[in-house]
Amino acid sequence: MQLRIERRMVPHIPWGLLLSVLAVSGLGIYNLASASRAQATPVWTSQALYLGVSLAIGMVVCLVDYRVLHRMALPIYIANILALIALRFIGHKAKGAESWFVLGPIRIQPAEFMKIGVLLMLAKVYHDDFKPGDGSYGLKRLVKPVLVVMVPFTLVLVQPDLGTALMIFLSSLTVILFGKVRWYLVAVMVAGILAGAIVIWNDYVRDVPEPRTTIVRHMLKPHQSKRISGWLDPESDLRGSGYHAAQSKIAVGSGGLSGKGWKEGTQTGLSFLPEQHTDFIFSVWAEEQGYVLCVLLLVLYGLIFTFGLGVGFNARDRFGAFTAVGVVSMLFWQVFENIGMVIGLLPVTGITLPLLSYGGSSLVSVMLSIGLLVNISMRRHMF
Repeated sequence: MQLRIERRMVPHIPWGLLLSVLAVSGLGIYNLASASRAQATPVWTSQALYLGVSLAIGMVVCLVDYRVLHRMALPIYIANILALIALRFIGHKAKGAESWFVLGPIRIQPAEFMKIGVLLMLAKVYHDDFKPGDGSYGLKRLVKPVLVVMVPFTLVLVQPDLGTALMIFLSSLTVILFGKVRWYLVAVMVAGILAGAIVIWNDYVRDVPEPRTTIVRHMLKPHQSKRISGWLDPESDLRGSGYHAAQSKIAVGSGGLSGKGWKEGTQTGLSFLPEQHTDFIFSVWAEEQGYVLCVLLLVLYGLIFTFGLGVGFNARDRFGAFTAVGVVSMLFWQVFENIGMVIGLLPVTGITLPLLSYGGSSLVSVMLSIGLLVNISMRRHMF
Protein backbone atom coordinates (compact mmCIF):
# COMPACT_ATOMS: atom_id res chain seq x y z
CA MET A 1 0.00 0.00 0.00
CA GLN A 2 1.58 3.24 -1.20
CA LEU A 3 1.12 6.46 0.74
CA ARG A 4 1.44 9.59 -1.38
CA ILE A 5 0.06 13.03 -2.14
CA GLU A 6 0.22 14.47 -5.64
CA ARG A 7 0.38 18.12 -6.60
CA ARG A 8 -3.03 17.99 -8.26
CA MET A 9 -4.59 16.95 -4.92
CA VAL A 10 -3.46 20.05 -3.03
CA PRO A 11 -6.09 22.48 -4.46
CA HIS A 12 -8.83 20.13 -3.25
CA ILE A 13 -7.71 19.95 0.39
CA PRO A 14 -10.66 21.24 2.50
CA TRP A 15 -8.72 23.86 4.46
CA GLY A 16 -11.88 25.28 6.00
CA LEU A 17 -12.71 21.87 7.48
CA LEU A 18 -9.18 21.36 8.79
CA LEU A 19 -8.95 24.81 10.37
CA SER A 20 -12.35 24.36 12.06
CA VAL A 21 -11.30 20.97 13.46
CA LEU A 22 -7.99 22.35 14.75
CA ALA A 23 -9.77 25.33 16.32
CA VAL A 24 -12.21 23.12 18.26
CA SER A 25 -9.35 20.78 19.27
CA GLY A 26 -7.32 23.71 20.59
CA LEU A 27 -10.30 25.03 22.55
CA GLY A 28 -10.78 21.53 23.91
CA ILE A 29 -7.27 21.37 25.39
CA TYR A 30 -7.63 24.91 26.75
CA ASN A 31 -10.94 23.96 28.38
CA LEU A 32 -9.58 20.68 29.78
CA ALA A 33 -6.80 22.57 31.55
CA SER A 34 -9.52 24.18 33.63
CA ALA A 35 -11.85 21.16 33.85
CA SER A 36 -9.13 18.95 35.33
CA ARG A 37 -7.53 21.47 37.70
CA ALA A 38 -8.97 19.73 40.75
CA GLN A 39 -7.40 16.41 39.75
CA ALA A 40 -4.01 15.19 40.90
CA THR A 41 -2.92 14.68 37.29
CA PRO A 42 -4.30 17.24 34.80
CA VAL A 43 -5.63 15.41 31.76
CA TRP A 44 -5.00 18.23 29.27
CA THR A 45 -1.37 17.14 28.85
CA SER A 46 -2.49 13.62 27.91
CA GLN A 47 -5.09 15.11 25.56
CA ALA A 48 -2.39 17.15 23.83
CA LEU A 49 -0.41 13.96 23.30
CA TYR A 50 -3.51 12.17 22.01
CA LEU A 51 -4.13 15.06 19.62
CA GLY A 52 -0.64 14.76 18.16
CA VAL A 53 -1.00 11.00 17.70
CA SER A 54 -4.50 11.29 16.24
CA LEU A 55 -3.40 14.00 13.78
CA ALA A 56 -0.60 11.73 12.58
CA ILE A 57 -3.05 8.84 12.16
CA GLY A 58 -5.51 11.09 10.34
CA MET A 59 -2.72 12.22 7.99
CA VAL A 60 -1.92 8.60 7.13
CA VAL A 61 -5.60 8.03 6.29
CA CYS A 62 -5.47 11.08 3.99
CA LEU A 63 -2.58 9.56 2.03
CA VAL A 64 -4.04 6.09 1.51
CA ASP A 65 -5.23 5.44 -2.04
CA TYR A 66 -8.98 6.04 -2.16
CA ARG A 67 -9.68 2.66 -3.77
CA VAL A 68 -7.86 0.85 -0.95
CA LEU A 69 -10.38 2.17 1.57
CA HIS A 70 -13.19 0.79 -0.56
CA ARG A 71 -11.56 -2.65 -0.77
CA MET A 72 -10.72 -2.66 2.94
CA ALA A 73 -14.22 -1.74 4.17
CA LEU A 74 -15.28 -5.36 4.76
CA PRO A 75 -12.04 -6.43 6.57
CA ILE A 76 -12.24 -3.29 8.75
CA TYR A 77 -15.87 -4.05 9.59
CA ILE A 78 -15.13 -7.70 10.47
CA ALA A 79 -12.08 -6.75 12.56
CA ASN A 80 -14.21 -4.36 14.62
CA ILE A 81 -16.92 -7.00 15.07
CA LEU A 82 -14.29 -9.47 16.34
CA ALA A 83 -12.95 -6.82 18.73
CA LEU A 84 -16.43 -6.30 20.19
CA ILE A 85 -16.85 -10.04 20.64
CA ALA A 86 -13.42 -10.28 22.30
CA LEU A 87 -14.54 -7.72 24.87
CA ARG A 88 -16.88 -10.36 26.32
CA PHE A 89 -13.86 -12.49 27.23
CA ILE A 90 -10.89 -10.18 27.85
CA GLY A 91 -12.48 -6.75 28.20
CA HIS A 92 -12.00 -4.50 31.20
CA LYS A 93 -15.17 -3.80 33.15
CA ALA A 94 -15.69 -0.24 34.36
CA LYS A 95 -18.89 1.49 35.54
CA GLY A 96 -20.84 -1.69 34.85
CA ALA A 97 -19.83 -2.00 31.18
CA GLU A 98 -17.27 -4.15 29.39
CA SER A 99 -16.20 -1.48 26.92
CA TRP A 100 -12.41 -1.32 27.13
CA PHE A 101 -9.23 -3.17 26.34
CA VAL A 102 -6.55 -2.22 28.87
CA LEU A 103 -2.97 -2.53 27.62
CA GLY A 104 -0.81 -1.19 30.44
CA PRO A 105 -1.50 2.56 30.63
CA ILE A 106 -3.43 2.50 27.33
CA ARG A 107 -7.21 2.05 27.24
CA ILE A 108 -8.89 1.30 23.91
CA GLN A 109 -12.64 1.47 23.34
CA PRO A 110 -13.48 -0.67 20.28
CA ALA A 111 -17.01 0.74 19.99
CA GLU A 112 -15.55 4.13 18.99
CA PHE A 113 -13.90 2.55 15.96
CA MET A 114 -16.92 0.36 15.23
CA LYS A 115 -18.84 3.53 14.37
CA ILE A 116 -16.41 4.16 11.50
CA GLY A 117 -16.43 0.49 10.48
CA VAL A 118 -20.23 0.51 10.15
CA LEU A 119 -20.23 3.68 8.05
CA LEU A 120 -17.53 2.39 5.69
CA MET A 121 -19.40 -0.90 5.25
CA LEU A 122 -22.69 0.89 4.58
CA ALA A 123 -20.96 3.09 2.00
CA LYS A 124 -19.53 0.00 0.30
CA VAL A 125 -22.95 -1.68 0.21
CA TYR A 126 -24.64 1.36 -1.32
CA HIS A 127 -21.80 1.75 -3.84
CA ASP A 128 -21.56 -1.90 -4.91
CA ASP A 129 -25.31 -2.57 -5.10
CA PHE A 130 -26.09 0.47 -7.24
CA LYS A 131 -27.31 -0.02 -10.79
CA PRO A 132 -28.31 2.83 -13.15
CA GLY A 133 -32.04 3.27 -13.08
CA ASP A 134 -32.48 1.87 -9.57
CA GLY A 135 -35.26 3.58 -7.67
CA SER A 136 -35.77 4.05 -3.95
CA TYR A 137 -34.91 1.25 -1.52
CA GLY A 138 -37.78 -1.01 -0.58
CA LEU A 139 -37.95 -3.54 2.24
CA LYS A 140 -36.14 -6.30 0.33
CA ARG A 141 -33.18 -4.17 -0.72
CA LEU A 142 -32.79 -2.81 2.82
CA VAL A 143 -32.08 -6.24 4.31
CA LYS A 144 -28.33 -6.01 3.72
CA PRO A 145 -27.86 -2.44 5.08
CA VAL A 146 -30.00 -3.25 8.12
CA LEU A 147 -27.98 -6.39 8.89
CA VAL A 148 -24.75 -4.38 8.57
CA VAL A 149 -26.06 -2.04 11.28
CA MET A 150 -27.88 -4.43 13.63
CA VAL A 151 -24.95 -6.77 14.34
CA PRO A 152 -22.62 -4.11 15.83
CA PHE A 153 -25.57 -2.22 17.33
CA THR A 154 -26.55 -5.33 19.31
CA LEU A 155 -22.97 -6.10 20.38
CA VAL A 156 -22.47 -2.56 21.70
CA LEU A 157 -25.89 -2.47 23.36
CA VAL A 158 -25.22 -5.62 25.41
CA GLN A 159 -21.93 -4.28 26.84
CA PRO A 160 -24.05 -2.27 27.91
CA ASP A 161 -23.17 1.01 26.16
CA LEU A 162 -26.49 2.61 25.31
CA GLY A 163 -24.98 5.93 24.26
CA THR A 164 -22.60 4.55 21.63
CA ALA A 165 -25.24 2.09 20.40
CA LEU A 166 -27.60 5.04 19.95
CA MET A 167 -24.96 6.90 17.92
CA ILE A 168 -24.42 3.88 15.66
CA PHE A 169 -28.17 3.65 15.13
CA LEU A 170 -28.77 7.35 14.41
CA SER A 171 -25.78 7.85 12.10
CA SER A 172 -26.61 4.64 10.20
CA LEU A 173 -30.27 5.64 9.92
CA THR A 174 -29.17 8.96 8.42
CA VAL A 175 -27.09 7.14 5.81
CA ILE A 176 -29.98 4.79 4.99
CA LEU A 177 -32.36 7.74 4.55
CA PHE A 178 -29.76 9.46 2.37
CA GLY A 179 -29.86 6.37 0.14
CA LYS A 180 -33.58 7.05 -0.51
CA VAL A 181 -36.20 4.70 0.88
CA ARG A 182 -39.79 4.10 -0.18
CA TRP A 183 -42.43 6.42 1.26
CA TYR A 184 -44.13 3.66 3.21
CA LEU A 185 -40.89 2.94 5.11
CA VAL A 186 -40.66 6.60 6.10
CA ALA A 187 -44.27 6.33 7.27
CA VAL A 188 -43.34 3.28 9.35
CA MET A 189 -40.43 5.22 10.93
CA VAL A 190 -42.73 8.11 11.82
CA ALA A 191 -45.23 5.65 13.29
CA GLY A 192 -42.40 4.10 15.31
CA ILE A 193 -41.47 7.50 16.75
CA LEU A 194 -45.08 8.12 17.70
CA ALA A 195 -45.31 4.66 19.26
CA GLY A 196 -42.18 5.39 21.30
CA ALA A 197 -43.72 8.63 22.54
CA ILE A 198 -46.86 6.74 23.56
CA VAL A 199 -44.78 4.15 25.42
CA ILE A 200 -42.90 6.85 27.36
CA TRP A 201 -46.17 8.62 28.18
CA ASN A 202 -47.74 5.38 29.44
CA ASP A 203 -44.70 4.16 31.39
CA TYR A 204 -43.56 7.45 32.93
CA VAL A 205 -46.04 10.31 32.48
CA ARG A 206 -49.61 8.98 32.65
CA ASP A 207 -51.19 9.84 35.98
CA VAL A 208 -52.28 6.45 37.37
CA PRO A 209 -51.83 4.82 40.77
CA GLU A 210 -48.64 2.83 41.28
CA PRO A 211 -47.80 0.11 40.43
CA ARG A 212 -48.77 1.00 36.87
CA THR A 213 -48.96 -1.41 33.94
CA THR A 214 -45.88 -0.69 31.83
CA ILE A 215 -44.86 -1.64 28.30
CA VAL A 216 -41.05 -1.52 28.40
CA ARG A 217 -40.16 0.17 31.70
CA HIS A 218 -40.04 -3.15 33.56
CA MET A 219 -37.51 -4.48 31.02
CA LEU A 220 -34.99 -1.65 31.57
CA LYS A 221 -32.19 -1.71 34.10
CA PRO A 222 -32.96 0.47 37.16
CA HIS A 223 -30.36 3.13 36.28
CA GLN A 224 -31.66 3.35 32.70
CA SER A 225 -35.23 3.78 33.89
CA LYS A 226 -34.16 6.43 36.41
CA ARG A 227 -32.43 8.43 33.67
CA ILE A 228 -35.64 8.59 31.67
CA SER A 229 -37.79 9.51 34.67
CA GLY A 230 -35.19 12.09 35.77
CA TRP A 231 -35.23 13.61 32.29
CA LEU A 232 -39.02 13.90 32.28
CA ASP A 233 -39.17 15.23 35.85
CA PRO A 234 -35.76 16.79 36.64
CA GLU A 235 -36.65 17.69 40.24
CA SER A 236 -38.01 14.28 41.21
CA ASP A 237 -34.67 12.93 42.51
CA LEU A 238 -32.08 15.72 42.74
CA ARG A 239 -29.80 13.68 45.00
CA GLY A 240 -30.03 10.58 42.85
CA SER A 241 -30.87 10.15 39.18
CA GLY A 242 -31.39 13.89 38.63
CA TYR A 243 -28.12 15.02 40.22
CA HIS A 244 -26.00 15.02 37.07
CA ALA A 245 -28.49 17.00 35.00
CA ALA A 246 -29.23 19.46 37.82
CA GLN A 247 -25.57 20.31 38.46
CA SER A 248 -24.95 20.64 34.74
CA LYS A 249 -27.82 23.09 34.27
CA ILE A 250 -26.62 25.14 37.24
CA ALA A 251 -23.17 25.38 35.64
CA VAL A 252 -24.53 26.32 32.21
CA GLY A 253 -26.97 28.89 33.59
CA SER A 254 -24.48 30.49 35.97
CA GLY A 255 -22.14 31.28 33.08
CA GLY A 256 -24.44 34.03 31.88
CA LEU A 257 -23.51 36.05 28.83
CA SER A 258 -19.75 36.32 29.25
CA GLY A 259 -18.88 33.53 31.72
CA LYS A 260 -17.01 33.50 35.01
CA GLY A 261 -13.58 33.32 33.40
CA TRP A 262 -11.05 30.57 32.76
CA LYS A 263 -10.44 28.47 35.90
CA GLU A 264 -13.02 30.58 37.76
CA GLY A 265 -15.99 28.23 37.47
CA THR A 266 -17.27 27.22 40.91
CA GLN A 267 -19.21 24.15 39.79
CA THR A 268 -16.06 22.96 38.02
CA GLY A 269 -13.55 23.95 40.70
CA LEU A 270 -15.53 22.34 43.51
CA SER A 271 -16.07 19.17 41.43
CA PHE A 272 -19.85 19.38 41.63
CA LEU A 273 -20.04 18.55 37.94
CA PRO A 274 -19.90 14.79 37.34
CA GLU A 275 -17.56 13.56 34.57
CA GLN A 276 -16.65 17.18 33.92
CA HIS A 277 -13.71 16.36 31.67
CA THR A 278 -15.65 13.88 29.48
CA ASP A 279 -19.45 13.75 29.21
CA PHE A 280 -20.12 17.18 30.79
CA ILE A 281 -17.23 19.13 29.28
CA PHE A 282 -19.64 21.55 27.57
CA SER A 283 -20.96 22.56 31.01
CA VAL A 284 -17.43 23.62 31.96
CA TRP A 285 -17.15 25.69 28.79
CA ALA A 286 -20.56 27.31 29.33
CA GLU A 287 -19.89 28.19 32.97
CA GLU A 288 -16.48 29.74 32.37
CA GLN A 289 -16.84 31.21 28.86
CA GLY A 290 -20.51 32.16 28.76
CA TYR A 291 -23.21 32.26 26.12
CA VAL A 292 -21.27 34.24 23.50
CA LEU A 293 -18.40 31.78 23.27
CA CYS A 294 -20.85 28.86 23.41
CA VAL A 295 -22.34 30.28 20.21
CA LEU A 296 -18.82 30.54 18.77
CA LEU A 297 -18.22 26.89 19.56
CA LEU A 298 -21.50 25.90 17.90
CA VAL A 299 -20.55 27.96 14.83
CA LEU A 300 -17.27 26.03 14.59
CA TYR A 301 -19.14 22.73 14.79
CA GLY A 302 -21.55 24.05 12.16
CA LEU A 303 -18.62 24.81 9.87
CA ILE A 304 -17.32 21.26 10.31
CA PHE A 305 -20.72 19.87 9.34
CA THR A 306 -21.07 22.24 6.38
CA PHE A 307 -17.61 21.60 4.96
CA GLY A 308 -18.06 17.87 5.56
CA LEU A 309 -21.33 17.79 3.63
CA GLY A 310 -19.64 19.78 0.87
CA VAL A 311 -17.08 16.99 0.58
CA GLY A 312 -19.87 14.44 0.24
CA PHE A 313 -21.81 16.37 -2.40
CA ASN A 314 -18.64 16.79 -4.51
CA ALA A 315 -17.36 13.22 -4.10
CA ARG A 316 -16.47 11.37 -7.29
CA ASP A 317 -18.53 8.26 -6.50
CA ARG A 318 -21.19 6.84 -4.22
CA PHE A 319 -18.68 5.32 -1.81
CA GLY A 320 -17.16 8.72 -1.10
CA ALA A 321 -20.53 10.45 -0.90
CA PHE A 322 -22.02 7.93 1.53
CA THR A 323 -18.86 7.83 3.65
CA ALA A 324 -18.84 11.63 3.97
CA VAL A 325 -22.53 11.82 4.85
CA GLY A 326 -22.01 9.05 7.41
CA VAL A 327 -19.07 10.83 9.06
CA VAL A 328 -20.93 14.14 9.25
CA SER A 329 -24.04 12.47 10.65
CA MET A 330 -21.96 10.65 13.27
CA LEU A 331 -20.36 13.91 14.43
CA PHE A 332 -23.66 15.82 14.28
CA TRP A 333 -25.61 13.33 16.40
CA GLN A 334 -22.84 13.24 19.02
CA VAL A 335 -22.81 17.02 19.32
CA PHE A 336 -26.62 17.15 19.32
CA GLU A 337 -27.00 14.48 22.01
CA ASN A 338 -24.18 15.71 24.25
CA ILE A 339 -25.23 19.37 24.30
CA GLY A 340 -28.90 18.43 24.55
CA MET A 341 -28.01 16.22 27.50
CA VAL A 342 -26.02 18.81 29.46
CA ILE A 343 -28.70 21.51 29.11
CA GLY A 344 -31.47 19.13 30.18
CA LEU A 345 -33.32 18.73 26.87
CA LEU A 346 -32.30 15.09 26.39
CA PRO A 347 -31.68 12.18 28.79
CA VAL A 348 -28.18 11.57 30.16
CA THR A 349 -26.60 8.85 28.01
CA GLY A 350 -22.85 9.12 28.50
CA ILE A 351 -21.90 10.58 25.10
CA THR A 352 -18.66 12.55 24.73
CA LEU A 353 -18.46 15.84 22.83
CA PRO A 354 -16.23 15.36 19.75
CA LEU A 355 -12.84 17.11 19.92
CA LEU A 356 -13.71 18.77 23.24
CA SER A 357 -14.08 15.84 25.66
CA TYR A 358 -11.10 14.01 27.07
CA GLY A 359 -10.37 10.58 25.63
CA GLY A 360 -7.80 8.97 23.36
CA SER A 361 -10.11 6.52 21.59
CA SER A 362 -12.71 9.23 20.96
CA LEU A 363 -10.14 11.70 19.60
CA VAL A 364 -8.44 9.14 17.37
CA SER A 365 -11.76 7.96 15.93
CA VAL A 366 -12.82 11.55 15.17
CA MET A 367 -9.50 12.32 13.46
CA LEU A 368 -9.77 9.10 11.47
CA SER A 369 -13.17 10.34 10.31
CA ILE A 370 -11.79 13.77 9.39
CA GLY A 371 -8.96 12.02 7.52
CA LEU A 372 -11.56 10.15 5.49
CA LEU A 373 -13.25 13.45 4.56
CA VAL A 374 -9.95 15.01 3.48
CA ASN A 375 -9.09 11.89 1.47
CA ILE A 376 -12.44 11.97 -0.35
CA SER A 377 -12.06 15.68 -1.09
CA MET A 378 -8.49 15.43 -2.41
CA ARG A 379 -9.30 12.58 -4.80
CA ARG A 380 -12.61 13.79 -6.15
CA HIS A 381 -11.19 14.39 -9.65
CA MET A 382 -8.83 11.40 -9.79
CA PHE A 383 -8.95 7.92 -11.34
